[in-house]
This record gives sequence, structure tokens and C-alpha cells, in this order.
Amino acid sequence: MAKEDKIGITVKKSDNFSEWYSQLVGEQGAQLADVRYGVQGFVVYREWGYALLRKVYELLEEVAENDDHNQFLFPIVIPEENLKKEEEHAGFTPEVFWVTKAGNEKLEKPLALRPTGETQIYPMYSLWIRSYKDLPYKAYQSRIMCYRNEMTTRPFIRGREFCFFETHDVFATHKESLDQVKKDMQMMKQVAYDQLFIPFYFFKRPVWDKFLGADATYSSDTIMPDGKRNQISSTHDLGHNFAKPFNVTYTDEKGKEQFAYQTCWGPGIIRLVAALISIHGDDNGLVLPSIIAPVKVVIIPVYFSDKKAVNEKIRKKCSQLKEEIKKLGYKVKFDDLDESPGYKYNKWELKGVPLRIELGPREVDQNKVTIVTRVDRKKSQIDLKNLKKEIENSLKHNDEQIKKRADAYFKGNTKSADTLEEVKKIIEEHRGFIKAPFCSVEKDGEECADTLKAETRGGNVCGTPLEKPETPKNKKCVVCKKKAKHIVYIAKSY
Repeated sequence: MAKEDKIGITVKKSDNFSEWYSQLVGEQGAQLADVRYGVQGFVVYREWGYALLRKVYELLEEVAENDDHNQFLFPIVIPEENLKKEEEHAGFTPEVFWVTKAGNEKLEKPLALRPTGETQIYPMYSLWIRSYKDLPYKAYQSRIMCYRNEMTTRPFIRGREFCFFETHDVFATHKESLDQVKKDMQMMKQVAYDQLFIPFYFFKRPVWDKFLGADATYSSDTIMPDGKRNQISSTHDLGHNFAKPFNVTYTDEKGKEQFAYQTCWGPGIIRLVAALISIHGDDNGLVLPSIIAPVKVVIIPVYFSDKKAVNEKIRKKCSQLKEEIKKLGYKVKFDDLDESPGYKYNKWELKGVPLRIELGPREVDQNKVTIVTRVDRKKSQIDLKNLKKEIENSLKHNDEQIKKRADAYFKGNTKSADTLEEVKKIIEEHRGFIKAPFCSVEKDGEECADTLKAETRGGNVCGTPLEKPETPKNKKCVVCKKKAKHIVYIAKSY
């Protein structure tokens, strides 16, 4: 018996984003992750969800290696003395999971499960880097897991175990470090915006919100449909803050020992997928750019229960079509399960497959197929002689529409305010970024940031924009009313 045609999400994204997200990610939706593993904050990434994560890894690895990074792999555990040597700077010790036993024996020294890579990698850098000839040194870890005892968790947004990617670079001069920061931002743009169509702002984070071990932190922030910012990457200018305690030095051309300058870049693998789900998705499910879709084309046969000979002809044609599309280089699925066409349409729309090909008796007789794009359900009948060109054009159309919609969504999600009352009103009604004059993003502005957060029930100063910074003219800080030195962006955060 065929299943009911209607499956999937029961709420509108615009009405209840939180419930929409949970349904889409979970078992009744696209089946991306399952939270029923039995340990809070640890989720199972299911096949389709992990396929998305794996593709994000591939895209990041490609741009990193094009920027002359080489990949290495470190153990999952970190000696206690390494982590605590930079407890003040790393800042993760309160969130660390500790390994204290091996079998029935208590370990002489506890081992930390990796919260991030600095304290495990930099002691080795002190052994590997000896001379200026070893610099610049650029390397990365990919397809690894990190662990932090987060208090609140949600699939792809925040977890106690999460997918991780990190570059760790070493230079002779601070100028080279700052140049690398710019390159990191360019790599982020190539992956997140150019290929995944996730629009975002580059910010320099305020001093009180930077990574404790950094001289400065730069982030990529997008906005989710519930109005909260999603930080999808961060780059840290580490200066000498880790080089000194871990003795990362080199001998310069004059034979003098110098401390090296360091940077690290951490794109958020799970956060990128969360943004992809949330920004592009609609009330029917995922909407995926073709580059990341695990399946590019799904073939749906339209059978008739009383026409066995015709159905067999359709089945044979679908099988042939599948092989033709595979030869063109596309991942394709022929769904021949005993389910109604309507059920199958809904099923694959939930998963965000960019193109659907429908094939019934009429199409077989005319040597044509009906092709439907996921983003807008645009339907057209094509001649199989033009299959290659039509698939290319349809995928291009699908991607162009996704990008166009994402740009329009993001452009409309930033408002301006000149007073705290305006900020409070907009943050509740508008649910997006707010541009506002602010006294300082240095340490002396932290008190105003705390007041702002309290008054707006969670509004954070995200930072100052890097691409189009604005200098306030005759503006006063929205909190303290002193002369504003910066235009900052404000939003609630996860």
C-alpha cells in the first residue's frame, strides 16, 4: 500500500522558526540528526546530514590547500599541563571533558578531550620550527571532533561534541599575520557565500568579546530567521600570546632567536550547515545549492496500477536515464519504491534535491521528461536529446534563485537605531542586525555593552564591520550618551 502523500513539516518557518528547525532536522523531516543517542549534547549525524558536513569539509580543505596549507592530524587528548599552561589565554578549562581512568587504573595525570587545537599543536611547533627558513608554516586539521561541556545544545548550532576544522599558521612578522587574516576572510567568502550562498558580515569583535588568547578576533556572522546571529567562522590574530608560553621561536637571518607570530582560523562546520538549513530552507524542507546536495537529481516514475506493460516500459526508461545522468557526472537517484508519486515528491523536497525528473507514459512515448527545480518548483518538459544542457541550465537556475533569495533576505535584515529605546524596539520587532553608534569597542566600552545586553534581554555588540566601516558623525553612544567612536552591529546570539 502506498503511504499518504503528505509527510514532513507541520509548521510554517515564518510562524515558529524553532519548531520548524527541529522538525526539519529530525526524523519527521530531512533526517539530518538524531538527538536520541542517550547522552545530552551528543547527537548522531545521520546519512544525509553527514553528507552535508562532509561536503563543507571538502570545500574548506580545497581553499586551504590552494592557500598553501598542508594537513596534519593530532591525537584527541591533550596533556593536562599543556592545557593549563595557557589556562588564562585558552579559556576553555571550565568546559573541558577529562579522561581520568584507563580501564580500572586511575591515570597519573588526567588527559583533556580536545576543546580546540592550540594547546596540543603549539608544543609541537616549538620542536618543528627552528629557523626563518621554516617560515611561513601553514597547516590545518580537518574532519576532527572537539568537546566542550556546553550548557545549552542544539543540532548543528551548539553541541558538546562537534565537527571541527582549524588552520594554525606561523610567521616571522606581524604584517604577515595580518595578511593571513585577510586571506582567511577571503577563503571564508569563497566557501560560505560564493558556493553555499550564505550571506554574512565580517566583523572585528570588541576587545571584551575576543578570544582570550588573541590580540584581535575577526568573525563572520550571518543572521538566522529567529533574529539571532550565527557566527560561522572566527580568525584570531594571536600575536605572541601562545608563542611565548609554548616557546614557538625561530632563529632569524642574523642568528638571533625571535618569537614567532601566529594566527588560527576556525570555520564552523556545523554552524555553516545550520545557516544553510535555516536561510535557504522553506516550508517544504531543505533547499540546497547544487554544489552541496548529496543527490543532484532524483527520478520519479509515474506508474499506473492497471498498466503493467506500460509501467515496465517506464521503469526501463528510468533506469536508462539514471545511467545517462551518472555518465554526465551527477549523483542521481531513481526512486522505485512502492510509494505514490506525491509521497516521493514530498520526500525528496524535504531533503532539498535540486532537480526532480518525472517520467510517465506520455514522456516515454515522446522521448521527453518533465524536470522540476526545487527552489521554485519551476516545471518544464525537455527533450532527452538535450538532457545535458537542460540539467546544466536547471541547476544553474536553481542556484541563481537560491542566491537571489538569500541576498534579499539578508539585505532586509539590518536596521539602524540612534537611541537605546530604538534598539530595544527594533530587536524585539525586527529580529535582525541593528546598526547603532557606540562609545568604544575597547575595554572602556564593556560596561555599556553589559548594560545594552541587560536592557535588550540578550542583545550583543557583534563588532565593527571590516568591509564598509562607518565613522559616526555627531552621534552619541546609545547607552552612555558620550561621543560615539564607532558604528557597531548589535544582535541576539545563540
